[in-house]
Amino acid sequence: MTERLHVVAAVVVNSAAQVLVAQRPLDRHQGGLWEFPGGKVEPGEEPRAALARELREELGITVQKARPLIRVHHDYPDKSVLLDVWRVTAFAGEPHGREGQPIAWVAPHSLPDRDFPAANRPIVTAARLPPIYLVTPEPQNTAAFLNRLDNLLVAGVGMVQLRAKTLAPAAYAELAGQVAALCAAAGAPLLLNAPPALATEIGAAGIHLSAACLMALTERPLGRGQWVAASCHNEKELAHACRIGVDFVVAAPVLATVSHPGARPLGWQGLRQLTEQATVPVYALGGMGLTHLATAWEHGAQGIAAISALWDDADIQHVVQAD
Repeated sequence: MTERLHVVAAVVVNSAAQVLVAQRPLDRHQGGLWEFPGGKVEPGEEPRAALARELREELGITVQKARPLIRVHHDYPDKSVLLDVWRVTAFAGEPHGREGQPIAWVAPHSLPDRDFPAANRPIVTAARLPPIYLVTPEPQNTAAFLNRLDNLLVAGVGMVQLRAKTLAPAAYAELAGQVAALCAAAGAPLLLNAPPALATEIGAAGIHLSAACLMALTERPLGRGQWVAASCHNEKELAHACRIGVDFVVAAPVLATVSHPGARPLGWQGLRQLTEQATVPVYALGGMGLTHLATAWEHGAQGIAAISALWDDADIQHVVQAD
């Protein structure tokens, strides 16, 4: 098999939360398409050092703060590449195309409107997703549930899954409508752990599939205008999720949990194995809290998904500091 070309790329984010993209010269491979700045890792060079060098050479900026975002393995007809992608949130200098390439600052939600190379598609998704994915606990009191959710959204939780298995369908639909209104006001996508039709009916951002629902499908259940996520516990489920075209997955359980004492944890190395095989972003779930966020990033994850660690946290103001 041909050796993979190791390339670093950067999702550079400015103070307005916009992402920098550059256009490939017309005379180069896949010319005219937009891409995330970066370049080839030299023999013996560390990826972080290669990132700093490439951004200095291409954009004239000095990286001050960066962390891993996603690693993408992709096979083109003529080459195989490993895209080692970093999220850069602090830099010195004013970015400009030092090689004559056009650059643009783009709102994350507008990234899908541009044409990118096929290998960049998972990066576009990762650039749009937050580092924290809240999974709600079973609601006991609706008013208290909605108040707590509103506080977490204000604190910076960027995406929510409404998981309420104990509610009857009608009660779930009513609660989903109320939660959708809160999430819309906060600009946080809401995914329903429910049939796709309900998400479309109430205007939710998408759905989250259980592993059982995932494995029963033969194709993606919603169009590309809505999010489709899935829970995965092993390589077989992950491969199926990627095959039918989900946007991201949640790998679980990474660590031991009180709620599922009989489940065998993946462990951090098990998580790394799944993120290396995935063609979509992966969240870590199971025993996760904000203190695990950096470790999840280091093992290839988009971030963490959590229930009680967020819902029961008395000091929620620091959530907004997560990225």
